[in-house]
Amino acid sequence: MADPSEKRKEVKKKIRKLEGLPALPPIIQKLNALIEDERSSLTQIADLIEKDQVITTKVLRLANSAFYGFPRKVSTVQQAMMLLGINVLKILIMTSSIFEIISKEDVGLWEHSVGVAACAKILAEMKEVSDPQEIATAGLLHDLGKVVQMIAFKEDYEEVKRKVEDGLSPLQAELEVFGIDHAEMGAFLMMQWNLPERLIEMVNSHHDLSRSKKYRKESALLHLADLLVHARGYGETTYVGLPPFDPKALTILKVDPSEIKEIYLKLEPRLYELKFFTEELKREMT
Repeated sequence: MADPSEKRKEVKKKIRKLEGLPALPPIIQKLNALIEDERSSLTQIADLIEKDQVITTKVLRLANSAFYGFPRKVSTVQQAMMLLGINVLKILIMTSSIFEIISKEDVGLWEHSVGVAACAKILAEMKEVSDPQEIATAGLLHDLGKVVQMIAFKEDYEEVKRKVEDGLSPLQAELEVFGIDHAEMGAFLMMQWNLPERLIEMVNSHHDLSRSKKYRKESALLHLADLLVHARGYGETTYVGLPPFDPKALTILKVDPSEIKEIYLKLEPRLYELKFFTEELKREMT
């Protein structure tokens, strides 16, 4: 068996070079320059994005899906930008090819990710955490490390699945094979992409709250959203049962166990809508 510390270095080196991962869209550099220029207007930014029809279609589809839960249809990029914020829109563009891969390669993981995004937004609104759209996006990205494993380390990913079938917990299996778990792997890729620090910390600590230093409330929120969607049985991941849960999440968020029922009542209609969204994606792929 490979030395986990050596494997860890190899994994990080590969992610640093983005080997085996989809290239970032060329539009990103132009978009960054426009966003950083204080003289740029929302119209100029929207015009740039709309020049790329493929990205525009993907962004509008994601903006209209139930994990953001907007009451009316988002029909233009400018409207999406005003509702989601430039930060979230930029992240959606950067990661649109990743989402496309998840929805094609592993529909179960895609369903789980969008379910966690919807649940995270509901929790953020209930607990008055700032930028619920950004929190939903963290939910969407929380298992990004699994996608990295799936597309850039195919053989190792199969080895992880075999170890899980033999009775090892998914996190332990990942540590044995990669020397790093999917949460840290996803956070490391997000660092390479210069995504917001809050999102990176949430993703890194969604299975281990001790990793959270600055954004404890947001990390606890993602930890709880992940568990609730697992418990609901929406989508599929490498977990057969539930991932480990830290009860401190309830304390940090000031969630009373009686509120869980309220969360599920709000979540259920969203999951129902999301089912149509993923079914439509599946139809397009066949």
